[in-house]
Amino acid sequence: MMTRNLSFTLLLALGAAATGCAAAPVGSGDDGVGSGSDPDPGAVPLTPQGQFSITSDFDLATNAPGTAGKVVNYFISATDDPEDPTKFLVDELIKQLPEGTIKNTITNSAPFVTGYLNDRLLEIAPNFVGKIIDVGDAFGQVTKHFGTVEVLDVDSSGHTVLTVKGLHFKIDNVDQDFAFADFQIPETKLDNVMITLEQSGKITISDHKVGLKYGQILRIALDQAIIPLIDPSARNLGELLHNVVNCQAVGAKVFEALKIGSASTFESACNTGLTAAGGAVYLLMDTVDTTAPSALEFGLTGTARGVDRDDDGRMDEITAGTWEGTLGYAGMPGPLGTATFFGKKM
Repeated sequence: MMTRNLSFTLLLALGAAATGCAAAPVGSGDDGVGSGSDPDPGAVPLTPQGQFSITSDFDLATNAPGTAGKVVNYFISATDDPEDPTKFLVDELIKQLPEGTIKNTITNSAPFVTGYLNDRLLEIAPNFVGKIIDVGDAFGQVTKHFGTVEVLDVDSSGHTVLTVKGLHFKIDNVDQDFAFADFQIPETKLDNVMITLEQSGKITISDHKVGLKYGQILRIALDQAIIPLIDPSARNLGELLHNVVNCQAVGAKVFEALKIGSASTFESACNTGLTAAGGAVYLLMDTVDTTAPSALEFGLTGTARGVDRDDDGRMDEITAGTWEGTLGYAGMPGPLGTATFFGKKM
């Protein structure tokens, strides 16, 4: 995975203050529907009736909720100081020491200890910076290509039941789907959507709102999509941190530097600190949902082209789809960035 400057990339990618990127139309045609690059556009269907699997792709990078920055700040804080990651490690270790002489001594000597460990970085955490930057970079990609997997069940009149069944992420050009059912997350079902089909083949999906819990999304993205790509042996952020930091070496080096306490005391504090640091990220994700139960809310209207591939009069594919509308967080809507979709008959 390509590493990049974390502070710049993540602030850009997760929308703290990014350059505007308005929704871009996909191609153009006389009927207002993007024709795309399909060399065989197929016949125009006579009816939109059928059941369709839909994958939507949203660019949240421009207008992602500001709360996401609280999660991202963890990764920035681990790498943004000139003395990181050793400063980060020392800070986390100090937090876990019991109150008393040892904690006071290492607190007062933190700059010295940080410098001492920094000179021995290859022994204690040779891959720490690269791995954390990779995680942050992947978070940025998740927001650039954040997707949902839906099913449209359309009757002969165009009345549609829309069910959001899961998530779709694209990281390093690897597409991954995750069904809500696998994580005991209720699917979102809307039964008041209408699809209209024009003689030109243009279809329009009526206004509707889709709400998703943002903290749950971030957790699935981190544990199921991002971490396995970076460290297949880790199941969560805490395990990833433990895998890239040698706490036994950290404990030995801190004791070597201060000549107080014991190497095992500092090793234990290092291990506890890494576990706590990983847990703090998940706590932030949980807080996102508890403080803003409405979480992400998409207000969407869609246009696309219906295609009849086998000339039986029924729609087989939905191509060149574009969503327009709003992206809201905690009841505060903003403009939706680039958003596309496509679908196939099930």
